[in-house]
Amino acid sequence: MDLSINKKYPSVYDLRERAKNKIPNFAFEYLDGGCNEDVNLHKNTSDIREVELLPYYLSKHTRSDMKTELFGHVYDAPFGIAPVGLQGLMWPNAPEILAKAAFEHNIPFILSTVTTSSIERIGELTEGRAWFQLYHPTEDSLRDDIINRAAAADCPVLVILCDVPTFGFRPRDIRNGLAMPPKMSVKNILQILGRPEWALKTLVHGQPNFETLKPYIPKGLDLKQLGKFMDQTFSGRLNEEKIKPIRDMWKGKLVLKGVSNEADAEKAIRLGLDGIIVSNHGGRQLDAGESTIRPLVRIAKEYGNQIKVMMDSGIRSGPDIARTMASGADFTFLGRSFMYGVAALGAKGGDHTISLLKMELQQVMEQICCENIEDFPNHLIK
Repeated sequence: MDLSINKKYPSVYDLRERAKNKIPNFAFEYLDGGCNEDVNLHKNTSDIREVELLPYYLSKHTRSDMKTELFGHVYDAPFGIAPVGLQGLMWPNAPEILAKAAFEHNIPFILSTVTTSSIERIGELTEGRAWFQLYHPTEDSLRDDIINRAAAADCPVLVILCDVPTFGFRPRDIRNGLAMPPKMSVKNILQILGRPEWALKTLVHGQPNFETLKPYIPKGLDLKQLGKFMDQTFSGRLNEEKIKPIRDMWKGKLVLKGVSNEADAEKAIRLGLDGIIVSNHGGRQLDAGESTIRPLVRIAKEYGNQIKVMMDSGIRSGPDIARTMASGADFTFLGRSFMYGVAALGAKGGDHTISLLKMELQQVMEQICCENIEDFPNHLIK
């Protein structure tokens, strides 16, 4: 067994249970929940697990190699760390912990516009290897400044988000008064007092803030004013006319995240994008929508030879990564799984979770006699 694995937590579900007992409930519910009744949150994973793989036990098999070429870089595994907002709320310094681990393991880390470390800091930690996800601002000048900062930090890939035209309706967050920083109700204060390690580390690291956005946020805003500022500053709604100037401006690889149908995939190709991430924001935006694996299959079949097709949302394990790759994905991303790891194990959580997923995926590949990532579709039971 890999020595970097903590044997007490040999699955993402073990990490989730540990995280639940390590961080305040308002932070855990923000991380763990979806929108409305959580239908699509659960459907994402359950539909992935309907995919079955075919082993060829008598095939000649020498070794299984999970190295994966994507956008001119060879990664050590076909998965990366998806962008997650407010990471420092779940565990202090979480973006830096995960970015360092991703760099050391040679997998991609995507920094969200609305997380708690800056583009510059993450670029420094990853020697310019981190990707950046852009929430589209309402003002072109702000958009251009953020993109220029990502370019100056040597981000190789810019990810533009299309699946948040409006904020999801999340009952847990409404009940918890979740904001940045969280509203200090009596209930929330009691939750913090019940998680002394989280409280102490948060005190040491300082109150989490939107570090990338700090230069643009007027000083002295109260919580209500900050919420209003964010609503007014980031529309989130993309269309072809908004994507065109980004494509003209960005010289690196450009990826559209949140694609859920063939029509949008076709538009991405027409606009000259390099990749798409089939995603429904982890089931946090549209409870009545499809799970991610279903449109992935259709989009990969129709457009996989024209653009890189990736997927996130619902993936929780090495077998889930294998199922998704067999279904046509060129690459996969996980968000909650890594945050469970950091919330459970702190500074060691990133390394543990990446190592765990690698071990699980390696076992599946060896079990089904799959020698490289490109062979996964040959093992799909259709």
